[in-house]
Amino acid sequence: MTRMTALAKLRAPLGGQEIELQQIEFDGGGMPLLRTRIREGRRFTIFDIDPVTAEAWAQAMLDWAAAQRRST
Repeated sequence: MTRMTALAKLRAPLGGQEIELQQIEFDGGGMPLLRTRIREGRRFTIFDIDPVTAEAWAQAMLDWAAAQRRST
């Protein structure tokens, strides 16, 4: 049985999108993945990403947020 662990649930204030982060572990083994689910109304976008991609994505978001703080 695939195991999913909830990590975070966010709502974007401007568009109202619901963002969920979950850890996915498959029965057959292998590396856990980070599932990112974005809900916009009835539409869902789902990404299952590996730890290396998750780290690069997170760093890019942190860099962007820091630059926004510096520019205001």
